Amino acid sequence: MREMAGGPVAARVEEEIRQRLREREARGKRPPLLAIVWVGEDPSSAAYIRAKEKAAQRLGIPTRLVRLPGDAGEGAIAQVVQDLSEDPEVTGILVQAPLPAGVDYEAVIRRLDPRKDVDGFHPLNAGKLFRGRPEMVPCTAKGILELLRYYEIPIRGKHAVVVGRSNIVGRPTAALLEQADATVTLCHSKTEDLPSLTRQGDILVAAVGSPHVIRASMVKPGAAVVDVGIRRKDGKLVGDVHPEVQAVAGALSPVPGGVGPLTVAFLMENVLRAAESLDPL
Repeated sequence: MREMAGGPVAARVEEEIRQRLREREARGKRPPLLAIVWVGEDPSSAAYIRAKEKAAQRLGIPTRLVRLPGDAGEGAIAQVVQDLSEDPEVTGILVQAPLPAGVDYEAVIRRLDPRKDVDGFHPLNAGKLFRGRPEMVPCTAKGILELLRYYEIPIRGKHAVVVGRSNIVGRPTAALLEQADATVTLCHSKTEDLPSLTRQGDILVAAVGSPHVIRASMVKPGAAVVDVGIRRKDGKLVGDVHPEVQAVAGALSPVPGGVGPLTVAFLMENVLRAAESLDPL
């Protein structure tokens, strides 16, 4: 079994970003500026934000962290997002999830300038992706496709099974795989006889967020398995895929160290892409 580690792929993506930033500076273009909106004190959000800020610092991309209290209402959060959208200095914006209970994340995201939507969650960007004309693509989905390509996993004509239908990972990943000419099955919590479907996958993407839900008996021998889930169990970070799958899969991404580094790398690529989209002609 081959291990599909994300680190080498992310390093290559970051080097490409550095080169584009150098070229951008040589042309006299302004550097990107990423604004991160963080509401409340969620500890997992704090860890994710630190990872994003560290990546931006490595690449020389300035960031602006906008903190709001946990009791901030939907209107106040949406207004901050709109103000950042209208700020000419800010070229990219992400709203760190989760937002407080009772706040409609989708309503907040709709206040974003789609060109500055570095997560790729705005309805306009989602629509472009599903129409086959992607611009700002969700970072994890983008990372999954790049991981498969880097490790030379055949996609065209293959059967890809995606478990999990979130708008953040499952649905955009299914769309990208279909656009890469795979035949795609999208499974979810209401799917009947899930194992019979996952066993058909030449490529299996597990994006459920439930520790070790994918067992060896659910995997086609020799399949490429991408483990997107990450949860803490018994003091350790684990994925959706049980360790026993290593005996069956042909290739498997580890947790941690698989898709995670690529999610952050492609977020930075989206930050640069957003700045480029805002450049005057």
